[in-house]
Amino acid sequence: MRPVVEGARVAGRVALGALTAPVELIFLLVAPLLGGRADGAARRLAALEARRLRLEVSELDALVQGDRDRLLRYLAARAPVGVLGGLVLFLVGFGVKSVVALLWSWGHGEPFDGMAPSWTIGGYFLLVGLVALFSLLSGLVGVHVLERWLASRLLAGDRTLALERRIAELAESRAGIVAAVDSERRRIERDLHDGLQQRLVALSMLIGRSRRGRPELLDQAHDEAQRALAELREVAWRVYPSGLDTFGLGEALAGVSERAGVPVRVSCELAERPPMAVETAAYFVVSEAVTNAAKHASATLVEVDVRRDGGMLVVRVRDDGTGGASAAGGGLSGLGRRVAALDGVFEVDSPPGGPTLVTAVLPCG
Repeated sequence: MRPVVEGARVAGRVALGALTAPVELIFLLVAPLLGGRADGAARRLAALEARRLRLEVSELDALVQGDRDRLLRYLAARAPVGVLGGLVLFLVGFGVKSVVALLWSWGHGEPFDGMAPSWTIGGYFLLVGLVALFSLLSGLVGVHVLERWLASRLLAGDRTLALERRIAELAESRAGIVAAVDSERRRIERDLHDGLQQRLVALSMLIGRSRRGRPELLDQAHDEAQRALAELREVAWRVYPSGLDTFGLGEALAGVSERAGVPVRVSCELAERPPMAVETAAYFVVSEAVTNAAKHASATLVEVDVRRDGGMLVVRVRDDGTGGASAAGGGLSGLGRRVAALDGVFEVDSPPGGPTLVTAVLPCG
């Protein structure tokens, strides 16, 4: 059953390619008249073909870089193959029509094209039909394979260059991770030094004074100890939320909304838990974005949406603040490096005056 389903899918893709081929031929004829507008149209057509052939658009250099010449060469080479696929499908349809007409005529005792029913002629038609069917199905598969080869050859570019670029990306990502870890360590040190350490010093002084005949200071020392514990929990939570392991991303984000100091609406629709590294990155994206919205953007509402989209976890944080945030500044740059380390995509859209939208797309595979 599975080969039949896959064959039907291949036939469907070839049929769609036959439909888009005339459009591409017309586009190639009018492209010189469109000028710069032809670039976007060529990219959209090539991206449509890549999706039809189930190719990953992000791995095709010509699409990523918007290389007009390569895109036009690809469309010029693919269009005739699409027409060829249409001719093969036409022959398949014509053959099916002929078989149906033959069976109908002979089933009613009538001659077909002047030939009366007989075992000899029937055997001959059966043999010819099987050979023709095999040839046409091979033609469909061949057209599909040729189209994928053309796309990989003309759009993906040189594999050596792709590997070199990937190595450079990994080296940059690793350096970014080291920088992000060092930045986080410095922030934890500042939190401990400027907050918790000073409270503990004050607590020590209060206890010392109470031992020297000021017992009324014990209540104040007790309050100071409670505040120190609260700050210690807050620092520990920022390092890594323990509830994330136990209860999952949804409960951890609920904790973020409770401590935000600004109204936060959280929508976390996950049928199953993503990998731990992805879950952790998603948590810190939301936590940092919410913190920035509360502290720097004067936001009155933050909306968090986390959901699966195929094999990706999509995290969106939107606030109605003053905007002006940059992906290269502050904690957001560290988030970008953390997401890039997982081969994800991190974007910040924050025009002056707002609103701000922080988006992270993380692969779950």
